[in-house]
Amino acid sequence: MITIHHLENSRSQRILWLLEELGLDYDIKKYQRDPATHLAPPEMLSLHPLGKAPVITDGDDTLAESGAIIEYLVRKYDHGRLRPVEGTPGGLAYTYWLHYAEGTFMSLMILSLIISRIETAPMPFFAKPIAKGIAAKVRNGYLDRNVKRNLDFMESTLNKSLWFCGDELTAADIQMSFAVEAASVRTSLQDDYPKLAEYLERIKARPAYQRALEKGGPYELLGASTKK
Repeated sequence: MITIHHLENSRSQRILWLLEELGLDYDIKKYQRDPATHLAPPEMLSLHPLGKAPVITDGDDTLAESGAIIEYLVRKYDHGRLRPVEGTPGGLAYTYWLHYAEGTFMSLMILSLIISRIETAPMPFFAKPIAKGIAAKVRNGYLDRNVKRNLDFMESTLNKSLWFCGDELTAADIQMSFAVEAASVRTSLQDDYPKLAEYLERIKARPAYQRALEKGGPYELLGASTKK
């Protein structure tokens, strides 16, 4: 039996969604974040040395890292529905987007979150201009232009197809879901990136996604609430 160790408000929500899309039986063990630090609780360190989610156990196997978990579950339990044939254009796109989500885009979203927290953090009055000046330099010199370039790229991809690898949902879309949800917190997709907004609505409308929310519970993503 698969067990997913589900940390609230984390990337493990998309693993729940994948399990529902695959129609697998599984158990959920839920963990709450520390209310002061917002970090995972210490007991998650017994599962993996980094103490972060998602983590699954499947028999004697324990896996961490979203992409690795997705690849494992699809390889073992899917029957070709959520992974395009290797060597085809869809297969190449699948590999790309599966790695792009965390390898490229989420690093920008995490940096954006850190900069926002620096800008709003309590500090001595004489330090505020320095902190805000450094944050502005990072935003203007690096962050904003790179976020825009990536969102434009994602939008242009969805101008050509319903999903990132074509007109059928793949596990790469499940990996990308967290990235697009993070983008929706940072900017108005409806106003600036309508294809990404439509994409996110298609995700939320899927019965498997709805079941995952019911089982995992509502979650807050970088300051925004996602509910059924």
